[in-house]
Amino acid sequence: MLVESPPERSAALAAAVSAVSRRRRAVRVAGLFAAVGMLLLICVASIAVGAKSIPLSDVWHGLFHYAGTDNDVIVHDVRVPRTLLGLLAGVALGLAGAVMQALTRNPLAEPGLLGVNAGASAAVVSAISFLGVTSLNGYVWFAFLGAAVVSALVYVLGGRRGGTPVRLALAGTAATAALYGYVNAVQLLDSAALDRIRFWTVGSLASADMDTVAKVAPFIGVGIVLALALARPLNAMELGEDTARSLGARLARTRVLSMLAVTLLCGGATAACGPIVFVGLMIPHLVRSVTGPDMRWILPYAIVLSPVLLLGADVVGRVVTRPGELQVGIVTALLGGPVFIALVRRKRMAKL
Repeated sequence: MLVESPPERSAALAAAVSAVSRRRRAVRVAGLFAAVGMLLLICVASIAVGAKSIPLSDVWHGLFHYAGTDNDVIVHDVRVPRTLLGLLAGVALGLAGAVMQALTRNPLAEPGLLGVNAGASAAVVSAISFLGVTSLNGYVWFAFLGAAVVSALVYVLGGRRGGTPVRLALAGTAATAALYGYVNAVQLLDSAALDRIRFWTVGSLASADMDTVAKVAPFIGVGIVLALALARPLNAMELGEDTARSLGARLARTRVLSMLAVTLLCGGATAACGPIVFVGLMIPHLVRSVTGPDMRWILPYAIVLSPVLLLGADVVGRVVTRPGELQVGIVTALLGGPVFIALVRRKRMAKL
């Protein structure tokens, strides 16, 4: 009877591990290509389907042979900017949620946890009520500024000196509660502000135009690059602070850059679309169940699948209440709540 020597067993084990790793990588790559295909299909649907039925020939004409007809205007000047903004906002919210869950090591974390949405909302309400700002292009900058200021404040309160993920989460929750109290108070005292902001606070892509897309795209673009660059440090932080330090991770810098990325991503999306919930919470969970805990795969998947969810919800909202519309923020909450509950109840739910 032949018995394998220890070197032979080690070589066989290494070969088996390598084969499993290659197979897993192939599955991840194939899944990412499938997700890209889904995104392309949903983008086509977002341009072709809406509250008004337009023949596909007219959709094609509006895209490539613009002549100024009513259908051309709807396709070229309304649906295309709306789709582009949905792409940007979806990517931003999904990445922001994934970064926050890794940063706080909290599987229920989402972009509102650090007060970004609340800061943007408070700034917009202030601009409308006290400065008379009425257009989206006017208050988009106030929303972004509010998100940035509150994110910096939360970092100073919860993470500057010996901060922990728990302290960051607590500081963000406290800031969110205080700011939304302020928002509600201003709206109750100023009925004109309430009328102007209630559509924005629901979360919608209906007011999209190319000017708004151009304003938020640079901020979201920088946030995307920064988030992708943080994949390895965030992987180390998920192992615990002591382990991350032993691996050479610079925790303070990673926290600061993560906060900056979340501010750029979520601040830009919230400024343009309003506070859209659930996307940043659901998508990282869904992705993690496919890719595992590796942020180098979670982030690219989130970039692709988050706009699939957001644009899909927007298309559903435009179709189910024709000739009216149901805002995308409402649809994401209605669709996402049951799905997220089912995901949480799964026995083999992916963990951080």
